[in-house]
Amino acid sequence: MSHEARRSLENDGHRLVVVRSETEVVLQARSGRIVTSAFPDLAAAALQLPAGTVLDGEVVVWHQGRTDFALVQRRAAATAARAAVLAQSLPASYAAFDVLELAGLDLRARPYERRRALLVDLLLPLGPPLQPVPMTTDPELAATWYETLPASGIEGLVVKRLDQAYPAGRRGWQKLRHTDVRDAAVVGYTGTPRRPLALVLVLPVGAETPLMSSPLTAALRAEVAAVVASRAEAAAAAAVGAGALATVTAIGLGEVPFRPLDPPLTAEVRHTSTRHPPPEVLRLRTDL
Repeated sequence: MSHEARRSLENDGHRLVVVRSETEVVLQARSGRIVTSAFPDLAAAALQLPAGTVLDGEVVVWHQGRTDFALVQRRAAATAARAAVLAQSLPASYAAFDVLELAGLDLRARPYERRRALLVDLLLPLGPPLQPVPMTTDPELAATWYETLPASGIEGLVVKRLDQAYPAGRRGWQKLRHTDVRDAAVVGYTGTPRRPLALVLVLPVGAETPLMSSPLTAALRAEVAAVVASRAEAAAAAAVGAGALATVTAIGLGEVPFRPLDPPLTAEVRHTSTRHPPPEVLRLRTDL
């Protein structure tokens, strides 16, 4: 079996699984949330897929020649009535990077090379808005993509082995990004529930030692406080008590108490190393 690798483009979009059953289409975010009503244009297009099909990919919205993550978030948060209007003014595209099931047959254990061929054969006749993500085995072409496409909103490349089975959560894939921006698990926050000051993060590289972020912006403080408040209401309804404080080692501050979050959130962060300066939180990934 070949150990050759393929490089595909990584878009700045929302991860989305498309499920085509015998009777309907379901669109599911990585968090498990059903978002079918938010993307009626993609749901309608997916009705062309054969029953028993499951695709993995990302939903993107193109605006002024580049993908726009903020517009994807706007689409994802729309009510059903508003979604129909936005589907006309801000149409979504689906960049599929894998097929997990076809005609009811589970393909996840098949080599990626075979799954890719099936994906292309499935989607190319249909055309937009359902499209296989661009892919190449040519290192020179991949390098050209890497250097020239950031202006289009492309975050980087994803490298996959041709003989690889499907890895749940993409943990088995290598990402090559232009910047030091990546997703991190938010395992807690410092400050109070009404005024969070910083997030406690576990980065997806190196040792899983929690790190404290740089201070949050006012907008992020408000967003985190809203998430904490909603969780507090759910915990109260379930008669679940608040967890005990924990501590994190912060550069120049020593041991700092923080309030754990379980389950963790996900945030997009920028960092130059795992020690200094502290990671900067760019946004919460509420789409995950």
